[in-house]
Amino acid sequence: MIIQPIKTRIFEEGENLFSFVAHYVKSIPERSVIVITSKIVALAERRTVPGGDKRLKEKLIRKESELSIPTKYAWLTIKDGMVMASAGIDESNGNGKFILLPKDSFGTARAIRRKLREKYRVKNLGVLITDSRTIPLRAGVTGVALGYAGFRGIRDYRGTPDIFGRKFHFSRTDIADSLATAAVLAMGEGREQTPIAVIEKAPIVFSDTVRRNELSISIENDMYRPLFEKPLRRRKK
Repeated sequence: MIIQPIKTRIFEEGENLFSFVAHYVKSIPERSVIVITSKIVALAERRTVPGGDKRLKEKLIRKESELSIPTKYAWLTIKDGMVMASAGIDESNGNGKFILLPKDSFGTARAIRRKLREKYRVKNLGVLITDSRTIPLRAGVTGVALGYAGFRGIRDYRGTPDIFGRKFHFSRTDIADSLATAAVLAMGEGREQTPIAVIEKAPIVFSDTVRRNELSISIENDMYRPLFEKPLRRRKK
């Protein structure tokens, strides 16, 4: 797999996202994935709020999330079926503004893919919109897929034999988040100014249809739920 980050100028709020991407991506090989950081998607949608005090940010977090719990360092929230800090609201590189997450990353990925396929005359093309996330009990951030189009986001091994002939019962590979993590590593988290990347030779299955909930697991069925139940019960006593 080859990942090529693309250096750009600073994206301005309200700019046309497709025109910006097309300006810097000069060619797209067949069977590629175009990666776009969620921050410029949000800026294109003018998903910003003038910066304010702690109370304003708290209000935004509660409004933007389905569940919000204050912690020592940040708000622990659930938004769009994912656990994240502070509903994904970002203050970095916002020029004094709070930057919210995009409205519909799957919809944006689908629209950008359609236009890129027409412009570059490619058949098999993926588009991936990424953000960065922390993982419980691990330092640093990794990538996560907020939305994608043009490829299957999960590989299911259930019912297939392993190398010893035993059938898998639970194994699935999260393709979308794995690609996002690799891309975020290459694109960087600081002053790199590389909000776009092109991935070639990714081990994925291209598809014109995407099930946007294929990566989601309900809270009731999440294997990590027991880790939080005992602490929650103790707090209630």
